[in-house]
Amino acid sequence: MKPVVVVQGVEKVDEVPGLDALSDQARFRFATTVDELRGALPGAEVLLGWNFRADNLRAAWGSARDLRWIHWGGAGVDAAMFPELVSSAVELTNARGVFDQPMAEWTLGVILCFAKQFPQTLEYQAKAEWNYRLSETINGKRALVVGVGSIGRAVGRLLQAAGMRVDAIGRSARDGAPDFGQIHAIGDLHAQLPEADYVILVTPLTADTRNLFGAAEFAAMGSHARFINIGRGALVVEDDLLRALQDGQIAGAALDVFVEEPLPADSPFWHAPNCIVSPHISGDYVGFEDAIARQFIDNWKRYLAGEPLANIVDKQLGFAAAESA
Repeated sequence: MKPVVVVQGVEKVDEVPGLDALSDQARFRFATTVDELRGALPGAEVLLGWNFRADNLRAAWGSARDLRWIHWGGAGVDAAMFPELVSSAVELTNARGVFDQPMAEWTLGVILCFAKQFPQTLEYQAKAEWNYRLSETINGKRALVVGVGSIGRAVGRLLQAAGMRVDAIGRSARDGAPDFGQIHAIGDLHAQLPEADYVILVTPLTADTRNLFGAAEFAAMGSHARFINIGRGALVVEDDLLRALQDGQIAGAALDVFVEEPLPADSPFWHAPNCIVSPHISGDYVGFEDAIARQFIDNWKRYLAGEPLANIVDKQLGFAAAESA
């Protein structure tokens, strides 16, 4: 009997690149709603969480009696970190590695936007205004990367290659990290913030990191500093960030993630001063879905062979075991 695999977030097999090649090895069921998920889970050994933003798995968890492995199609697994799953014997893997380089490139891109005033240039161009002015250089500027997993390390490598001085904040302090000048402990965050020209937030969302950045953290940053969030919206107390922007407490922000997504049309972030808003796209690129599918298929081969799975998430910590947020 072929194992049953539930694919959450799609309606048919051709919505996941290359999945039809496994049709002779698995029986697929598809679910896009809670009710469909409840109906699909009984007897299923494997769940592919194709829509990583979906939070309907907990509501259907009572039907997941036979589940052995979940592969979550995103780097962040916060949507799957409910107590019933965490305490279960179900193995959880994620899409670690797929988004590292694109998110690093996005980070460098918005840093250049700030330093070289690209948004202002486009505004002046639209008004046919020849407005000569000086821009900044990023060479020698200090970046502080909060989160030292694979994405944070990719950010560190690229920013260093661009001439920036890059330190990081991790769970514990350590030297000798090739992607950063130095890794400081999370307890030293406030001591490091005043020296940073750019603060990049990329740590996973867990119980310990929720609301990690609020009024005290923005007050500790210099008025020249820019804040970049490519992690999760709930890492930040958004009202405090908005006040920091409106009051000129920080020089700007680039935000790819928000507590509520899509960001409502009446959100003040759309018009906040010196704020770049993007719709959770820093890691998405042409072909990224193919990469996620290949990653699942590679792990599927391991699963059938009884071999250890790649990208296993430590459910107590809330991120892949190889990460160190």
